[in-house]
Amino acid sequence: MKRITSTLVASLALLAGVFSTSCTNDFESTNHDPNRLQEISPATLLNPMIYTVASNNMYRSWQHTSLLMQNTINFPANPTATSIQHYHLSDNIGSAAWNTYYKYLKNAQLMEQSAIEVNEVNYQAIAITLKVWMSASLVDIFGDIPYFEASKGDQGILYPVFDDQKDVYMDLLALLEQANSLYDHTRANVYYPDILFENDSKKWQKFTNSLHLRLLLRTTNKMPENYQKMVSMISNPEKYPIINSIAEEATLFMTGISPNVSPWSRVQDFYNGRKMGAFFIDNLNDMNDPRRAFFSGTASKIIDGERVDIGYKGIPSAYDGPDSQFDYEASNLNRIIAEPSTKTAILTYSEVLFIHVELAQKGYLQGAEEYYNKAINASMDYYDLEIDADYFNNPLVKYDGTLEQIMLQKYYALYMNDYQQWLEYKRTGLPKLPVTKAMGNGQNLPSRFPYPLDVRTKNKTNYEKVIQKMGSDNINYKSWWQN
Repeated sequence: MKRITSTLVASLALLAGVFSTSCTNDFESTNHDPNRLQEISPATLLNPMIYTVASNNMYRSWQHTSLLMQNTINFPANPTATSIQHYHLSDNIGSAAWNTYYKYLKNAQLMEQSAIEVNEVNYQAIAITLKVWMSASLVDIFGDIPYFEASKGDQGILYPVFDDQKDVYMDLLALLEQANSLYDHTRANVYYPDILFENDSKKWQKFTNSLHLRLLLRTTNKMPENYQKMVSMISNPEKYPIINSIAEEATLFMTGISPNVSPWSRVQDFYNGRKMGAFFIDNLNDMNDPRRAFFSGTASKIIDGERVDIGYKGIPSAYDGPDSQFDYEASNLNRIIAEPSTKTAILTYSEVLFIHVELAQKGYLQGAEEYYNKAINASMDYYDLEIDADYFNNPLVKYDGTLEQIMLQKYYALYMNDYQQWLEYKRTGLPKLPVTKAMGNGQNLPSRFPYPLDVRTKNKTNYEKVIQKMGSDNINYKSWWQN
């Protein structure tokens, strides 16, 4: 795994943002409680916001997405249990994500306000970008959400209404357009270096526009005209620079130096009680994919009283029948992903390339196969892996022009990247996941999380209005952009 630079390591010791001030003879300026933050600069909240949300996303990807999308399974487990891999969602499954996003959305709002007050346009653009990043996750996993009235308790709005998903999305896209227009690279980012791009405003702008592409692609089932908007952005790199290399991607390096550490305080919690899913491993086996050894260990079996390595082998998600039907020790999750010093993807170069692939596959760009090969290479590069010379000669890998093949490769490129695998499945129905008799919910992968329990009680009137619109707090109620 790639490691963070020494400059950034030093900055992480001050993750909460400690800034030096000059001496003064003014008594009122110095007679402050030293334990209280007197003033918020545009960067005071930036590093804690980046770390906490990215860390939360990495953990939720393991906790939720990985099970929904059959990357991993809980094992051993009672096959009749009501678990997420059986498509049963608890009433409060999304509460941690909801609370984290809304807490830091308020911080992003404060950061934006502070940036406006001191005329720091780059920090304003960054705050807007982070606000969109978090809001998009909320609307994509819950549906209608409090948005336009959210985080306005200081204005007396304690019970915000739930806004229509599409209205939220249209505002998010407009905000990214605004953020892109604000960046001024002639001005230095003057505060303590941020932990994502070390104050490189050009990289921040590329993240802004790459996030814009992600959200535009998500809308194309309902707004196909947005394909052309994406092409116009890609065709105009001076106005809309996007992530164009591994070095520019939005990846948070976790140094292992507290507080910038992996979400797992005990690495064994990452892999104990989990096995790799059969669907996930079987495809990697068929492709002889080098990512297989990075994601998992090998399986074993007792033969003639000795434990024998049997290669990479997973267990089917939501299998029917007892645990004892499996006469082998299935592949474990590779602990390297959860070690204190690791990294987590926010928006990768590979994802940007897969957007290009899809545009080309649909005829909006030229060079689909070239983009496809580059996207896979970028996914391998993310893990510092080498591709065998024959990899692209494998009939299962060699570009065949189908969306099914593109989305299977994108599925692996999005591993452990918050909710992105699930959201892309919602958009495309791909890859085609196997179903079993033990799966609940009519064998249908859920489309959303229920609203958290405290939202139902604390904002009861508006909650009842939104579920009346939906018919119920239904996990199968689709995002507005789904077919």
